[in-house]
Amino acid sequence: MIKSLIIDSIYMHLDFLFDVFVENQEKEAIIWKGVSYNYNWLLKHVKECQETIETSAVYEGTVVGLIGDFSPRSVGMLLSLIEKSCIIVPFSNTAKFDEKKYFNIASVEIVFRIDKHDNINKTQLDNIPNNIFYNTIRERRHPGLVLFTSGTSGEPKAAVHDFTALLEKFKIRRTALRTLNFLLFDHWGGLNTLFHTLSNGGLVLAIQDRSPDAVAAFIEKHKIELLPASPTFLNLLLISEAYKRYDLSSLQVISYGTEPMTTHTLNRLSHIFPNVRLQQTYGLIELGVLRSKSKSNDSLLVKVGGEGYDVRIVEGMLQIKADSVMLGYLNAPSPFTDDGWFKTGDAVIQDGEYIRILGRKSELINVGGEKVYPVEIENVIQELDNVADVTVYSEKNLITGNIICAKVTLIHKEDKNEFNKRLKLHCQKKLEKYKVPVKIVILEDEQFSQRFKKIRRGDNNQQKE
Repeated sequence: MIKSLIIDSIYMHLDFLFDVFVENQEKEAIIWKGVSYNYNWLLKHVKECQETIETSAVYEGTVVGLIGDFSPRSVGMLLSLIEKSCIIVPFSNTAKFDEKKYFNIASVEIVFRIDKHDNINKTQLDNIPNNIFYNTIRERRHPGLVLFTSGTSGEPKAAVHDFTALLEKFKIRRTALRTLNFLLFDHWGGLNTLFHTLSNGGLVLAIQDRSPDAVAAFIEKHKIELLPASPTFLNLLLISEAYKRYDLSSLQVISYGTEPMTTHTLNRLSHIFPNVRLQQTYGLIELGVLRSKSKSNDSLLVKVGGEGYDVRIVEGMLQIKADSVMLGYLNAPSPFTDDGWFKTGDAVIQDGEYIRILGRKSELINVGGEKVYPVEIENVIQELDNVADVTVYSEKNLITGNIICAKVTLIHKEDKNEFNKRLKLHCQKKLEKYKVPVKIVILEDEQFSQRFKKIRRGDNNQQKE
């Protein structure tokens, strides 16, 4: 029985999950660094982690930082902390971050750090959490979750969730494809993949090196069926031509989200992977991941919503009401309307039951009264030969208010003046005059974060998943 395998708790928050583990004890649950762990091992390991928690002065409602990846002990500690009704603040051990700053924002009391060898180390901090959202979670005797926005375009925000609401959707069993856990441990996209896989008796396929060649080799070796990734990574996969060096024929679905996809990249993906379904996803760390349906492989139109979510568009901006919505931010003003709708910050256009996401309102550039979204110009520039990556931004101008600028990373070295002429001529043929970049900067550095997301200027708002 489940209760003989796991330390008794007042609330069994994950009873639905442990039922799946018991039913699938001999099946593989996790592959990490080439080693396979079955569900029976995971059940026993959760018990060991609970014993570790019991001897570490961790109580119901304790704010716990968990630094890990999708290793066996990271997963075991995460599940055990949920069962203990802790407030969990996950961090990825594959990404650099300012530990002191983030721990202070979240008022982390204890940190469990899982190292590259999957060993657990504990650190006690002197923070004393006293927050209205934490108090609400403690009163409910539920587990909590704190997720940080990426901070790629401003200061990170800390979103506080009642973890129970996020877990509710995983009680409905679905089909689990062989899915690569590409998205990171400390954002909901990665955790969503983990819980979907485990709740359906699937196999967590964890990877440490997320470079295009390493990912392609991993797909070939483990016959990955679903690759969830960012448009930035998928563009790198195409430019590197790693797809030519490895057998990726096992892929059935490539899902993309976290940032806008350009039409150019989507069309290339559709051409190179004609037998793979390309699925646009939509999610925010403040809401979770909505069910979505792309109109077609080569279309950026997507239908979002599903059970537990209501969607509306107000003055061209997407608003969502959700059962799984966060309680609020620890360090930022409320993003809710007076009638309880969450303001996503995404500008959209509607086409029947589908929408197209234009970009974040904070990224909007005003040129002489004309509105410009960077992704439109980036798409045109990406059509040029020898362009690896491009980020469009603005600089102040006394006459027009702002001018359009572009930072471009080239695949191969090219004379700067010749490239600038090519770019401007191409844009003049495809875009209105005010959208043509006035300033062009050639970069050798990468233009994306450790999470394979484009780094933009402007005020940070919600973090897509």
